[in-house]
Amino acid sequence: MKPRNFIILILLFTAIFMVYSCTYIVNETQQAIITQFGKPVGDPIGDPGIHFKVPFVQKVHFFDKRFLEWDGYPNQIPTKDKRFIWVDTYARWRISDPLLFFQRVRDEQGAHSRLDDIVDGETRNAVAKHDLIELVRSSNRIPMEGEEATSDEEKSTLSKIEVGRLKISDEILLNATELAKDMGLEILDFRFKRIDYVKEVQKKVFERMISERKRIADKYRSEGQGEASRINGEKERELKRIQSEAFRQAKEIMGDADAKATQIYNTAYNQSQEARNFYEFLKTMETYEKTMDAGTSLILSTEGDFFKFLKRQK
Repeated sequence: MKPRNFIILILLFTAIFMVYSCTYIVNETQQAIITQFGKPVGDPIGDPGIHFKVPFVQKVHFFDKRFLEWDGYPNQIPTKDKRFIWVDTYARWRISDPLLFFQRVRDEQGAHSRLDDIVDGETRNAVAKHDLIELVRSSNRIPMEGEEATSDEEKSTLSKIEVGRLKISDEILLNATELAKDMGLEILDFRFKRIDYVKEVQKKVFERMISERKRIADKYRSEGQGEASRINGEKERELKRIQSEAFRQAKEIMGDADAKATQIYNTAYNQSQEARNFYEFLKTMETYEKTMDAGTSLILSTEGDFFKFLKRQK
């Protein structure tokens, strides 16, 4: 290679290196600050695109512009009514002032460490100032018709709250945001992820809840059995009333039929002597039919009613 070409190649690489050292790219999800000998210079850069800096002297520090996640560690915290509970929380935050952020916490790892102190501290303060029922409920429960609280557990579920979980969350968010402003941070949201009893108390609470549910179930069963007995009693009473009414109507119909039959018989009997004789004959035959069967033997007089009809036929 000729010395001239070698020098041109070196100059080309040097120019490319200088251009690379003088420029940097900020994308849409980033913001940056420039430091010179470790000290920030200029304003933060938030516009995406190609930017320039002094090579070898200035250094670019990039920070995320998006919403970031903070996930707290579950902690055992006592409430105002002296109940120990596990509280697990989470929050969303962003870097609102990259220059102040760099000066106070340097990077996201440092920010998470400071947020642990701020958010966990405000959470402890808020939990210690409120009863457990305020932490687990967001609204007042409207009791059902006829529902009465007989145990401490039921009374607590029906008692009214003044603050509630959502307002407590907003209180923690407001206090933590004020403290985080001095570090160039903005806490956007805070929520309770989980609130639970400690293991030593949880078993007893579950047993008490189970016994309460069983008591309520027995109460409903007893009321159902009483209602079933009442319905069965009404059914039997109504059935007997219907049967009695039907029996009465049947007897009335039969009485009316017998009366009409008797009237017809009387009318036929009074019409002529032959009709009266025929009626007497039929009634006599009916009497024999009802009083005798195929195995009955009778000794009759010639003066009896049966032979009386036979003699007339002669």
